[in-house]
Amino acid sequence: MLNLHKKSQENKNSNKSTSKSSPAYLRVQKDLSDIDTKNHCTRLTYPNPNDLMNFKLAIAPDEGFYKGGLFIFNFHVTDQYPHEAPKVKCETKVYHPNIDLEGNVCLNVLREDWKPVLSINSVIYGLQLLFQEPNPDDPLNREAAEVLKSNRRLFEQNVLRSMRGGYVGEEYFEKCLLK
Repeated sequence: MLNLHKKSQENKNSNKSTSKSSPAYLRVQKDLSDIDTKNHCTRLTYPNPNDLMNFKLAIAPDEGFYKGGLFIFNFHVTDQYPHEAPKVKCETKVYHPNIDLEGNVCLNVLREDWKPVLSINSVIYGLQLLFQEPNPDDPLNREAAEVLKSNRRLFEQNVLRSMRGGYVGEEYFEKCLLK
């Protein structure tokens, strides 16, 4: 299991508001137990083992533009789950049409297409799909989307440059390649 980062003050306080017998907590517990932990592309960690409502997910795509990279996402699940989608933010700065430089993620199942029948697994599959097939038609990072639409080769070079650790335009990216 990956040890990804230190606990945040929010994580320390959040389990005080959600009882371990609340419907949201019980549903999260079930959803997390259903996640395929044998999947080598994703790993879950819990900054606070007593707080299942806040966790980190690491995605390491094994194909596509982002192959070989490691991308960390913070999940925060509220008491309104599953009636409200989890809050997801990308901790790894990434050159991606659907993830802005502040880590906000543009994924339909986190917004208008969320339904209570969906699960955390649905979000994970959606995130994996974003790395396999970035969507330039629904961008948060408009510059990356335009480059993907107009010059696929340059987009691929920008992704690789950013994952190796370096500048794309005026923006610096930390290395996130595993090898």
